[in-house]
Amino acid sequence: MDQGGPAHVAAAAAGGGGQVGVRIHQARRLPDFLQSVNLKYVKLGYHYLISNLLTLCFIPLIIVTLIEASQMDLHDLRHLWLHLQYNLVSVIICSAVLVFGLTVYIMTRPRPVYLVDYACYRPPDHLKAPYQRFMDHSRLTNDFDDSSLEFQRKILERSGLGEETYAPEAMHHIPPRPSMAAAREEAEQVMYGALDNLFASTNVKAKDIGILVVNCSLFNPTPSLSAMIVNKYKLRGNIRSFNLGGMGCSAGVIAVDLAKDLLQIHRNTYAVVVSTENITQNWYFGNKKSMLIPNCLFRVGGSAVLLSNKSADRRRAKYRLVHVVRTHRGADDKAFRCVYQEQDDKGKTGVSLSKDLMAIAGGALKTNITTLGPIVLPISEQLLFFSSLVVKKLLNGDVKPYIPDFKLAFDHFCIHAGGRAVIDELEKNLQLLPIHVEASRMTLHRFGNTSSSSIWYELAYTEAKGRMRKGNRVWQIAFGSGFKCNSAVWEALRNVNPSRNGPWEDSIDKYPVKVVS
Repeated sequence: MDQGGPAHVAAAAAGGGGQVGVRIHQARRLPDFLQSVNLKYVKLGYHYLISNLLTLCFIPLIIVTLIEASQMDLHDLRHLWLHLQYNLVSVIICSAVLVFGLTVYIMTRPRPVYLVDYACYRPPDHLKAPYQRFMDHSRLTNDFDDSSLEFQRKILERSGLGEETYAPEAMHHIPPRPSMAAAREEAEQVMYGALDNLFASTNVKAKDIGILVVNCSLFNPTPSLSAMIVNKYKLRGNIRSFNLGGMGCSAGVIAVDLAKDLLQIHRNTYAVVVSTENITQNWYFGNKKSMLIPNCLFRVGGSAVLLSNKSADRRRAKYRLVHVVRTHRGADDKAFRCVYQEQDDKGKTGVSLSKDLMAIAGGALKTNITTLGPIVLPISEQLLFFSSLVVKKLLNGDVKPYIPDFKLAFDHFCIHAGGRAVIDELEKNLQLLPIHVEASRMTLHRFGNTSSSSIWYELAYTEAKGRMRKGNRVWQIAFGSGFKCNSAVWEALRNVNPSRNGPWEDSIDKYPVKVVS
């Protein structure tokens, strides 16, 4: 579990006359992307682009050849045949070059990866955790002092969460019952609930699944979560299964990237990616302010995604995976420790959030989008961007670089619903419109921070609103402990309708709602 939201919130408690005062303020905001751009990340973006240069050159050559051939008549064909008869050596050389070029192209081109369908888990109503119930239970546990209770109340009021988010079963008891058995039960309910819906909507058989990737940051039992799924659905014995732990809220994109790479190697198969977080054993029962924020923001949720490299699945798939760009800042000590699981001075375990988190998150985001830009932006935006960089260089930094308009590259944005502050800052820095961040805000309001699965609830929101059209491009961006920022770009292959039993099925008509500041 890692914090991607208002982790910049800091508190100072002061007692006097029996009163407890709590002050909450923004310690750091995301750095303004206009201030600096690191050229090495621009170069990295073009490295991604140049890696596909062979494809970019070979396709136009084929098109030109076909156009020329279509314009030839019988006389031209007879003349060409006579010419080839008297130039056998040239024919052999040209044929060899052609065969070699085709072989290299076929061997090096990436195979398309299709998203057939996905499902998000919607918990039962009895697990809802409205504000008052949350505060009542926190008070009745007798683990929090008055200052901590007031701090949690303030965080909830400013969090952007609504009254219908879900907490795990163990937290609804007084006192709470955070056992290993309860944690397994939460994992089973979430993972199996999402997978049951996915298999029902796609009619995929267990024996057809060749790859399974599961990511959950803080709960990693033995046998693993991936083994639990193999056992439950009796998946085949030679399945390539992976269990990713400790990778935070951005692990969902990492899991997709791993599945994509495996689908390049293993032909004609399906990959299932399950993304979740487990709260039961990771609730913090102490009074350290920096470790209390995850209690207020993280809620129950999970997703299951079916990917395919079968060409026949293109007709029924919803999306094609276009790009994945990953940024890791773990080499920097501050970035490495900004989201850190540890024990407080009384031995109680929780996730500590550094006051530098927002600055570090902003740096990772800037690196990621600077790398992504050259791959996805139209050439006009790239020319304006590089012109501003050249002018800035010549004038010794007196000119702010031009920030490209990502709205020209993407139709929909799925920004990890970690917290309202980050959504606000990305809306401002990327010059997005309210409709572009609506899915993120409403997902945070309805489901809370569901960690790595939040970007799928956001995509489901866009579909439920009937906004996804053929050819639309979607940008999923998430960040997490380590510190990492990862992006995935998808292209809609058809007009996408909401899936049956989707997470928004009973509530989409209520949204968007106005979130109280």
